[in-house]
Amino acid sequence: MKLQVPFLQLPLHFDAAILAAEIEALGESVWRPHPQGFKGNSAVPLIARDGDPQSDAVKGAMRPTPQLERCPYLLQVLSEIGGVWGRSRLMRLSGNAEVTAHVDIDYYWRDHMRVHVPIVTQPEVRFHCGDDSIHMATGECWIFDTWRPHRVVNTTEKSRIHLVADSVGGPGLWSLIAAGRPHGVAIPGWQSSYRKPEPGKESTLRLESFNVPPVMTPWEIQDQLSFVLEGALPHPALGMIHQLVGHFHRHWRSLWAMHGDAGGGFAEYREALKLFADELSRIGDGVKLENGTGLIKAMNSLVVAVAINDNDSELLADERSAPVTAAM
Repeated sequence: MKLQVPFLQLPLHFDAAILAAEIEALGESVWRPHPQGFKGNSAVPLIARDGDPQSDAVKGAMRPTPQLERCPYLLQVLSEIGGVWGRSRLMRLSGNAEVTAHVDIDYYWRDHMRVHVPIVTQPEVRFHCGDDSIHMATGECWIFDTWRPHRVVNTTEKSRIHLVADSVGGPGLWSLIAAGRPHGVAIPGWQSSYRKPEPGKESTLRLESFNVPPVMTPWEIQDQLSFVLEGALPHPALGMIHQLVGHFHRHWRSLWAMHGDAGGGFAEYREALKLFADELSRIGDGVKLENGTGLIKAMNSLVVAVAINDNDSELLADERSAPVTAAM
């Protein structure tokens, strides 16, 4: 999710030692390699599609995994933060490893924010986002701007473990964000609230069940197209691209008026997407966004690849889909 600042600290903190003990009790066998095979990166699924700890999908009903159900304080932490939770995991970065520089541009990331609670870490572990760099201390609670280039570097011999929970928001989480503190900004009287473990407390989670439309509405199409265009850097082809985008949106609006999302117009929707993608490929080469991503790549990720989703289609979130070549 695009934010106004690179990092925002939420006004909560937790007992990292107790969280670490719960994780230790799970054992090593629950850790899975990163789905894209990045060296030194592994995870324990906590909330997954249908509660399946082997699933990395972000489409479908998100439910607690058996691993999360064995960790009462982790459940409490998620409940206290108060989001509507999508796919969420423990994420481990081994010693002398990194999360390489990238921008999260897939459809999933447009509306999902990543909440980080560091559980096991060292001061040398640095999180870079845009031009900013911080160390997230144990027990703290942070969100960051996934639309900017970001990376994590662990230069120590020890592993780093964070709770990494994805959310579209929720009443509790929005209140925390409103009371948050941007990194490096002094706010008189600002402090975070310690939420101690409460054994026996029943923790209720709000979970995603509906997250991908079968057919994007013309209103969402317009929002996605405008979002990409707003981030475009000056380029001679932008005038033609604006014309193309306007024509495509009007075409989609007319198809929606006939078919809606009932499925009868899938062939016509697909043809409209193909015409748009082909023409964009012809005129949009070399157009970049402010975060270094190619405009064609962003349009394909946020519109073309996801505007139609049948019941059998899979949807993953490629967490390093846009490598950044500029120095960070």
